[in-house]
Amino acid sequence: MGLQLRSFGSVMKAGRAILFPPQCLDCGAGVAEDGALCPDCWREAEFIGACHCECCGIPLPGDGGEEAGLACDECLSVARPWDRGRAAVVYAGSGRRLVLALKHGDRPDLAPSLGRWLAAAAGPLLRPDMLVVPVPLHPRRMMARKYNQSALLAAAVARAHGLRLEAAALRRTRHTPMQDYGSVADRFANVEGAVEVAARVRLRLEGRPVLLIDDVMASGATLGAAASALAAAGAGPVSVAVLARAVKGGSASASQAA
Repeated sequence: MGLQLRSFGSVMKAGRAILFPPQCLDCGAGVAEDGALCPDCWREAEFIGACHCECCGIPLPGDGGEEAGLACDECLSVARPWDRGRAAVVYAGSGRRLVLALKHGDRPDLAPSLGRWLAAAAGPLLRPDMLVVPVPLHPRRMMARKYNQSALLAAAVARAHGLRLEAAALRRTRHTPMQDYGSVADRFANVEGAVEVAARVRLRLEGRPVLLIDDVMASGATLGAAASALAAAGAGPVSVAVLARAVKGGSASASQAA
């Protein structure tokens, strides 16, 4: 009976592949397997390698061979309210398009595949008994978008590493304008005090290491507000992991040349 069920499952899988052949996550071209990028979109995806800032994950010049504890200029000058950070890709090319599709393009189906990228990047941050917490959306924005892309990514990361997800640990206390524009100072002022820990989960967070998840990091203002709220509630240490890290000039090569 078990063999028959496995055989039936194989037939169904093969039939599904014929009816719905795997497509590139970004452009929709044919690929060999689900969750993959075509060669052109793969070349545009700037996955962040071994040489990166240990605090925010931004790529740095070099191969990262034996260097540890590297920090970018920004993290040397701005006190981050978290311990360590990682990012999967640079916010440019196909990486940027995928983030925007997930965030604004009504493509929650991208979250499992992109979440696997993020889970791989976040591996070095893991600690025993760690909780996974997404950056929250304000209810007004949640109603418009229908889902929190950071929560979908956090669920994928928690599932990949067998960690407990606290999807509702944080909440927005006020609606804030989008962080896409404005100076760095404006972005920090925009989210100051806008995130707090939900009362019902405070006891579960106390003394527990937290992996804070978001889709993109630019200035780090939103992550900073969330990490500060977690620390104030007694959680910690807090580490952050984002799907994409924005860099000056729009690409790692441009950032390194600047």
